[in-house]
Amino acid sequence: MRRCFSKITDCHLGFKNSNFFLVGSEVGSGSVTRTIATTSERSFSTSYAAHQVDQTKDNPVSDMLIDSFGRLHTYLRISLTERCNLRCQYCMPSEGVELTPKPQLLSQSEIVRLAGLFVSAGVNKIRLTGGEPTVRNDIEEICLQLSSLKGLKNLAITTNGITLAKKLPKLKECGLNSLNISLDTLVPAKFEFLTRRKGHERVMKSIDTAIEIGYNPVKVNCVVMRGLNDDEICDFVELTREKPINVRFIEFMPFDGNVWNVKKLVPYAEVMDKVVKRFPSIKRMQDHPTETAKNFTIDGHCGSVSFITSMTEHFCSGCNRLRLLADGNFKVCLFGPSEVSLRDPLRSGADDEALREIIGAAVKRKKAAHAGMLDIAKTANRPMIHIGG
Repeated sequence: MRRCFSKITDCHLGFKNSNFFLVGSEVGSGSVTRTIATTSERSFSTSYAAHQVDQTKDNPVSDMLIDSFGRLHTYLRISLTERCNLRCQYCMPSEGVELTPKPQLLSQSEIVRLAGLFVSAGVNKIRLTGGEPTVRNDIEEICLQLSSLKGLKNLAITTNGITLAKKLPKLKECGLNSLNISLDTLVPAKFEFLTRRKGHERVMKSIDTAIEIGYNPVKVNCVVMRGLNDDEICDFVELTREKPINVRFIEFMPFDGNVWNVKKLVPYAEVMDKVVKRFPSIKRMQDHPTETAKNFTIDGHCGSVSFITSMTEHFCSGCNRLRLLADGNFKVCLFGPSEVSLRDPLRSGADDEALREIIGAAVKRKKAAHAGMLDIAKTANRPMIHIGG
C-alpha cells in the first residue's frame, strides 16, 4: 500500500510578491492554457495581516520579533556547525573555506539558551542546518533539549543525508519531527561531480528510511542549475508518484565563492513549463501566508512538488525567518551582509534582557526586501556553508 501525502484542497491563491496568480490550468492537445488574474499587493497584505492577528491570538509574539514593517518572525534557523562531509559546488568554493575555530563556535548550552530566548518570545519553529548538522556529535542531545522548549511546535533539520539513515530513528525519538534532504541529481556519477564526494546511495537510503519510520512528507531539496541537472526535473517529479516525497526545486542563489552566474539560473517559470508539459494535472495548493514555496499536487501522485523562487519572485513581504549562525552571529536576512554577535555578549555575562534588546534592535533594522539577484551577486556575503543552509 502506498503511503500518500495528505490530500489538500486546491485553492486559487495568489503568488505572493508578484502581480499575478495562477487560478487554474487546463490542458488540451499538448498545449497549456493558464488563467491568469491580476492581483494587488494590498490583497496579500490583507491576507498577511489577518495571519498576524491569528498568530498573536494563538501564540503571543514579543515585540523583539516584530520588524519595522510589521512582520512577525516565528521561525529560527540554527546552524550547528560549519563542517560538512560534502563539497557541493553551490555551497562551497572549490578551494574550500576557512572554518571558524571550535572555541569560537556556540556550545550546546549556548545554543539551547539562545533558542530558549527566541521560543519564549514567540518562535514556534526551529530548523537545524549547517554545514552538515548530523556531523555534530551532540546533535541528539541538542534535539532533545530543543524539542522540550515550551512553545516550540516544529523541530526540523536540513541535511545532505549522508549519515542520516543510521541516526534518524534516534533523532525522531529526541523530537525531530520534520526534515529536508538535499539531493541535486539522481545520477550517481553526476552526484560525485556536483558534491566532489561519493555517497549517492546513502542519500537515497536516508530518504527511504525517513519514509519507513513515518516522516510524511519527506522533503527533497533540489537546486536547479543550467547544464548540470535541469535535464532531470521531470525525473525528480516522478519520485512523488509512489512515495510521500515533496520535491522542492530551488533557484540557484549567489553566495561568496560559488561562482554564481545568471546564465546558470533556471527560472521558476522555465522549470514549471517543463513540469506542466509532462504532468498537465498539476494544481496549486493553498499556501500559508509565510510560506517560501509555491506548492503543487499532481493527480495520482502521493507526494507533491514545490518551487522556491528566491531570485525571480521573492517572498520577502511574508518573511518570518531569522538565522543564528554556528559562530553565534545573528542574521536577519539570508542575502543581507549585516550580522550581529550574540556569542560575545553572552560570554561577557549579558543577561536575558540585554540579549533580547540586541536581538530586537537587529530585527527592527531588517529591510523590506533583498536587493535583487544581480545586486546580491555583487554584495559581499559569506559562503553558504558559513551561513547555514
